Amino acid sequence: MKQLAEVRAGHPFRGSVPLVEGGNTQVIQMRDVSPDGAVAWTSLSRTDLPTSKSPDWLRDGDILFVARGARYYAVCLSQVPPCTVCAQHFFVLRGKGGGVLPEYLAWHINRAPSQRYLRNNAEGSDQLSIRRAVLEELPVAVPELARQRLLVDLAAAAVQERRRFEALIHNRERELDLLAQQLFSPPLSDTAP
Repeated sequence: MKQLAEVRAGHPFRGSVPLVEGGNTQVIQMRDVSPDGAVAWTSLSRTDLPTSKSPDWLRDGDILFVARGARYYAVCLSQVPPCTVCAQHFFVLRGKGGGVLPEYLAWHINRAPSQRYLRNNAEGSDQLSIRRAVLEELPVAVPELARQRLLVDLAAAAVQERRRFEALIHNRERELDLLAQQLFSPPLSDTAP
């Protein structure tokens, strides 16, 4: 990994992110990302960061890596709003140049061989986490760019399929709830007073 991407920690907030309504910076926190690659851009918290030293703003193509908890996963960012950072609980991976698509790199991290490597190298007593050095040593297979694009497109199609199936299941559950509600509602009388 370290030949392909620079790995750094998120913004070093001390403790929790100090919330400032209308602040000059948006902050991505753990609750704002999901394993399927979605980022809740509209619900990001805002804070104020000093303008004397410009932080390393996130940009399109950066990869956020969730290094703590029960599941380790990567999210490739796109359409990043200006003046956005991530909390210190993430590692940020930024590609070093051509040869590897950032979307492919995130996909690779999320696949079973990489996940097995990460689980086997996680450390900690209360909560397992991945150290930066472990992430930097992650083995990465790098096929030609056309194949990388194909794999990324297949993964995106699978995410869309999953979302459609989940929406269908949700709609069916609502339909069944309405039917159950009708069973428990008293029948309306046919005669009006």
